Amino acid sequence: MSAIELKGRLICEDDEEVETVIRYLPRHVELTRGEAGCLHFEVVQTEDPLVWSVAERFADQSAFDAHQKRVKASGWGRATAGITRDYVISRGA
Repeated sequence: MSAIELKGRLICEDDEEVETVIRYLPRHVELTRGEAGCLHFEVVQTEDPLVWSVAERFADQSAFDAHQKRVKASGWGRATAGITRDYVISRGA
């Protein structure tokens, strides 16, 4: 099985959305890095304070799918559901 990679951006509309990301991100990172099959997970604010760079790598499709399911049901998922995402998902080696 191939690893699944997600790369892209989380794009906030305003300072309120930035504050939401700042509030919920630490726990989201902690939970994601603790998931089975998570090989890499990083969300970093860019030079543009409204934009966050996102890089994820999961061992396989099953691990990625489990992550997506957990995220949708989490505080992070609910709080950031309206924030624009610009992601590309691909199969790695």
